[in-house]
Amino acid sequence: MVTLTQLNGATKQEFTEMVGWVFEHSPWVAERAWARRPFRSVDHLFAVMADVVKGSTRDDKLALFRAHPDLGARARMSSASLSEQHRAGLQQLSFAEYHLLTRLNRAYRDKFGFPFILAVRDRTPREIQKALEQRLAATQEEEEQRALAEVLLIAWFRLRDMGIEER
Repeated sequence: MVTLTQLNGATKQEFTEMVGWVFEHSPWVAERAWARRPFRSVDHLFAVMADVVKGSTRDDKLALFRAHPDLGARARMSSASLSEQHRAGLQQLSFAEYHLLTRLNRAYRDKFGFPFILAVRDRTPREIQKALEQRLAATQEEEEQRALAEVLLIAWFRLRDMGIEER
């Protein structure tokens, strides 16, 4: 269990080790947030991290998006992504479902230049597929904004799930 007191007193490296994984393979978010300590609450910590991401360059945001795995991919991914996708049923897809999702993921990546990002918590494989199909119709700008919102939601879930004690 991590406490706010520990986070606020941590060195930059310690802080990054504790929360740097919250944004998929992007510890730079935690590294930049560290300088804005002390954090008054988990909500405040998240708000600071979200501000870091929102205030970053477009290239940084695209790199953050590209750090995410394709949904349903049978490839190496962070343990957090693996767990989230497993709970959503994406590791138990039928052969046909897997190939459809793979095709849609490829079309999305080809169109937007980064993987389809969706907070899959409490979603079924069918809901995920439908969201992917719908979002393929978006513009580049719309989809970058939506991907950013989804990245932030995923990070919020991960940070909340850490069970940081506010003491």
